[in-house]
Amino acid sequence: MASHRRPKQPTRARVTTLTALAAAAVALASQNAQAAPAKPSKDEVKSKVDGLYDQAEKATEKFNGAREQQRKLEKEIGQLQDKVARGQAELNEMRDQMGSMASAQYRNGGVDSSIQLLLSDNPDEYLAKASVLDQLSAKQVESVHKIQEKQRALAQERQEAAGKLKDLADTRKELGEKKAEIQAKLAEAQKLLNSLTAEERQRLNDDDNTRASRGGGGGGRGGSLDPNVKGSGHAGEALAYAKTKLGSAYISGYEGPNAFDCSGLTQWAYKQAGVGISRTTYTQVNDGTRIGRSQLQPGDLVFFYSDLHHVGLYAGNNTVLHASNPRGGVKYENMDYMPFQFGVRVA
Repeated sequence: MASHRRPKQPTRARVTTLTALAAAAVALASQNAQAAPAKPSKDEVKSKVDGLYDQAEKATEKFNGAREQQRKLEKEIGQLQDKVARGQAELNEMRDQMGSMASAQYRNGGVDSSIQLLLSDNPDEYLAKASVLDQLSAKQVESVHKIQEKQRALAQERQEAAGKLKDLADTRKELGEKKAEIQAKLAEAQKLLNSLTAEERQRLNDDDNTRASRGGGGGGRGGSLDPNVKGSGHAGEALAYAKTKLGSAYISGYEGPNAFDCSGLTQWAYKQAGVGISRTTYTQVNDGTRIGRSQLQPGDLVFFYSDLHHVGLYAGNNTVLHASNPRGGVKYENMDYMPFQFGVRVA
């Protein structure tokens, strides 16, 4: 007769081990799920990259402003230092003259004047010399006053130079901080772009290339690119020069001739046309007369975003020619893709 064995019951230790293994498997699966989040879509990457470029451009314009302030301070400090050096040389010369007068007075004034008069063979000649001595004393007093005034002026100039040197140090610190901020934003944007496949990046570029010729955005004004649009006067000349830089790279802080940021391009273009405008978007808004959208003519400056951190040149037909961002460089773009604020007609 066959015997039947009862199945062996798992021991408590075995149950504990199996439970621990199961928990570990669940934890590992959870960690893997957290370590491999869903890959962002092309549109999500574009949105994030555009946001990072926008933040980098805001920092760029502040960087440009700080650099302009640095240049101004360096020039003023140089002029002050030259002025102090000239003043010190003048002061040294005045002191030398003062010493010469004091020596002459000592040599000639050691004997009481009444005794000198009695011993003099020619009283008239002595009286003439005494008059000279009196005049010398008056000059000496005048020289003392001049030296004191020069010393006060030099002390004030040195204090002014010291203040500007402190401002320069603060400005250089700000420059370093803004540069680091820009580089961090751009590096993050590039990392996102690198996460796309070659096909996705190509589709992204194709989408960008349609912006100059398609309508869209909130305004719905449409717009079509006409590269033959010409302006008049200096604005027209500035636009013509800017067209020669189509395809150039966008690099933060650059102002030509081969790479630009947005305000660097507009400044460069107007400079070629013989008109000097300031360096940043925040100051270029005051380089002419503000005008509305319906008044725009080719070559006018056009500003975007509520804080006015982006600028380009109006190219006609609701199109802007601008240094767009590190991915797009200098190109045409439909104005409806950015929040337009106003235009500026440079005098």
